[in-house]
Parts: sequence; C-alpha cells; structure tokens
Amino acid sequence: MVRQAERPRRWAVGITGASGAAYGISLCRELLRAGIDVHLVISEAGWRVLKEELGWNATKRAASVAEAFADIEGGELVFYPPGDIGAAIASGSFRCEGMVVVPCSMGTLSAIAHGSSDNLMTRAADVTMKEGRPLLLVPRETPLNAVHLENMLKLARIGVRIIPAMPAFYQGPQSLEDVVRFMTGKIMDVMGLDHHLYSRWGERDES
Repeated sequence: MVRQAERPRRWAVGITGASGAAYGISLCRELLRAGIDVHLVISEAGWRVLKEELGWNATKRAASVAEAFADIEGGELVFYPPGDIGAAIASGSFRCEGMVVVPCSMGTLSAIAHGSSDNLMTRAADVTMKEGRPLLLVPRETPLNAVHLENMLKLARIGVRIIPAMPAFYQGPQSLEDVVRFMTGKIMDVMGLDHHLYSRWGERDES
C-alpha cells in the first residue's frame, strides 16, 4: 500500500505599512514554532515601519528577515519581495491554507476590496479569495472614516475576516509584549490554530 505524503501546512503572511509591525512578526514566529511554513511578503512601506518601530535594517532585507527568525525551529520561512509577482503565492495552484495581512494598511485594504492586484501582496490576497481560502485582515488605523468602514464591510460580506488590532485588558497585561501576544492569539483563534498566548475569559487561574 502506497502512503500518500502529508500535505505541508502553509500560510501566507503580509506585512504592510500600517503601524503595528510587531503583530506581524509575532504571528510569523508563532506559526513557525507550530511547525507551519510561512510565506512572507513585506510591502515597501512595511519595511519603513519595520525600520522605525523595530529597528530593522531595511537595506539588507533578506538578511534582516533571516536574523529575525534564526532562533525559531519548526516550520520553514520563505520570503518574497513585493514586486515578485511570479512568486508561488501569486498562483492559485500553489496549495496554501490561507493568508493573513497583519498589520493591514487602509491602502492595501482598499486595493484588496477593489480587486487591484498590481503587487504580490494584493495579488496573493486576490488569489486567496478566488480560491475560497480564508483571508484575514488586521487593520490598524484610528479614527476610521466612512471609506475605511465601507471597504471593510464590502470585504466582510464576501467572507473576509476583519480582525481590528484592538487588544483587550481583562487578562491583565503587564507589558507591551503581553498586548502583542493577545492580538497574535486572537488572530490564531480565527485561523483555527491552538495556542497558549493569553488567558481566556472563564479559564483564568483564580488562585
């Protein structure tokens, strides 16, 4: 009897120029730890935010990505530049569980909502939708105007999951890292992945 090879677990992750780059990096690290392959694309503006918020070297991009995840054992990380429109995740025939854009800028969200796929980020999102796979967007903007809200509603109505970066405080965060872990956990909840990143309501240790 021939045993069929197990299908690899893969998620595409996009990081855009919205504030909150730590959310995207945290999610990538947790997915890799869980043995899930991560296919990562970072927009040009996303690199600017990584430089400003996390001190990344935006001129040596592949080296910066490799350094950020060098201590993680588990899944494989594949990194693509935003202009690589021929990358694996640009094709519907490439088998992938789904895609998360975190953080998601309003510009990227608008492009996805209107079918504009002129770079790898928006093309991969478009492919995810057309193949009927889960697409999760984590917008990080405030205040929101009517255009932002209308674009989110349009996407939500066709099944895209909108997960605003709104951390809760009932678990008693003691650091910024705790806040990031909570949001990472909420994203993984929607992805259907187990984790132990925060204490759930009703399951806290009351001792």
